[in-house]
Parts: sequence; C-alpha cells; structure tokens
Amino acid sequence: MRRGVLASVLAAAAVAAVGQTPEGKPSHPPHAIQDNSFLVEEAYNQEEGIVQHINLFQRNARTGEWVGTFTQEYPFPGIRHQLSYTVPYQSMEAATGTVTGLGDLAINYRYQWIGNDETAVAVAPRLTLLLPSGDERRGLGAGSTGIQIAVPVSTVLSADWIAHWNVGATVTPAARNERGQKANTFGYYFGGSLIWLGRSFDILVETVWSSAESVAAPSRVERATSFLVSPGIRWSYDYSSGLQIVPGIGLPIGLGSSRGQYSILLYLSFEHPFRRAGAN
Repeated sequence: MRRGVLASVLAAAAVAAVGQTPEGKPSHPPHAIQDNSFLVEEAYNQEEGIVQHINLFQRNARTGEWVGTFTQEYPFPGIRHQLSYTVPYQSMEAATGTVTGLGDLAINYRYQWIGNDETAVAVAPRLTLLLPSGDERRGLGAGSTGIQIAVPVSTVLSADWIAHWNVGATVTPAARNERGQKANTFGYYFGGSLIWLGRSFDILVETVWSSAESVAAPSRVERATSFLVSPGIRWSYDYSSGLQIVPGIGLPIGLGSSRGQYSILLYLSFEHPFRRAGAN
C-alpha cells in the first residue's frame, strides 16, 4: 500500500503541468461540494475572502472513546497561502480510567503549489506546528512541541469522480508519557480516497494507514499501526448569501492490526464569505 500511494503522489505531481486547461478554464464541471473530505485531506486552499469552519466528531463503537475537533481555515490573503488551526477535545481510556480534556493544538500553513479547485491536478504541501496544550500526565497530549509535514494531492478522474492522496510524517522531540519519561517519537501516514461527485450529494470511500510511536520508557518508544477504511456520504445546503452548509456521515472500519474497531463519524462544515474578494 505504501508504494502504491507514493507512486500515485509522484505521478500526479509529474503530470500536473499538463493537467490544467488553457486560460484557467475548469477541467471538469463545477460541483456543489468541492473541499469537504473527512479523513483524507484535499489539496484545495480557501479562495480569497472565504472562510471555512469545520466540525468533526468520531466515536469508537466498542470502547466509547471519542474525539471532536474544530478547524478554521483562512486564505492569507488569497488562495496561494492558507492559515488554519485545529482544536481537539477528546475522551479516552487511560491507566487511571476515563479521561476527558483538551488535546494538542495544531497551527497549519498550506501552500497551493500546483493547480487549484478548477484544475485536473492540485498539490498543496502543509506544515503544521503541534503545540503541547494537552495534559500528557493524563494521556491527552505528547508533552512536547511537534512538527508535521504533509503533501495532499487531488486528481480529477472524470466529470463525476475525483481522488485524493496524502502522505505525511510527524516528529516530536522529547515527547513525554504519563510518568514524565521522555523520548523522541516519529510517525507517518498514507491516505487515499475516491469520491463520486453529485451536484449536492456525494459518496466517499476513504482509507488511512498510519504508524505512530509513543514513549514506553526513558529514550525508548513503542510503535503501533492503524488501518481504517471509511465509507461515507455528504450533502450540501447552498444559500444566495454565499453560505454553504455541508453535513456528512462516515463509518470508519478497522482492518489488519485495527480489525474489530468500528466508529461513527459526524461532519459539519460552514463556509461563507468574510469580505469581498479584492477588498482592502
């Protein structure tokens, strides 16, 4: 799987120069829903003057553990540069029982390197700073500042089909566990999705494979992997004011090392203008 995802990412980048149509015309018909994936990141930055508020909630059907995130995305000031932040709040099982609280805050910068939402191929590398806002003594955070680098690629397959590809890695120097023990941790992930695009109703199948380290003892780590396949649906409500509301539902299913894990995922996005494009 890793080789397949990497090959697709490199191939998409290689054909990006010829994947765009002349005079900036769209390479596929416009659709009501463009950038509202759940688990796999699309490569479309926010357009000038448009802000998006994203709410995501996922609950494990077996353990009852859950995580909710709020993300807000801004163009800075146009589509080429995007700033966003993600605030997680979670409930999980720890050695002392169930703990609930704030996780580690993410500050994101993304660069629209190739294409946009009107081209056949788009690539938008992302750099994320992970701040230790979660309490590692309760198992809610890494206990140290981390850095994540990711490359999302979006490819239009036909008038009604689109695919997204992700590869990324996270480094956290001097991460800490509940006992205050420290070690450097490293994780990486690959993702891919296939989406059927309707006018205001879409069907998604997303897959994410990840491998992450946690602190086991001073200067020692242990690694765990996860593989999820998540079918889902999303639909939109569009208003003349420019407001778009997109609800969605996904059902992440664990395979391989994650076999037996089932979750319910709820998605809700609000996207609207916050100023006129080109206004000072």
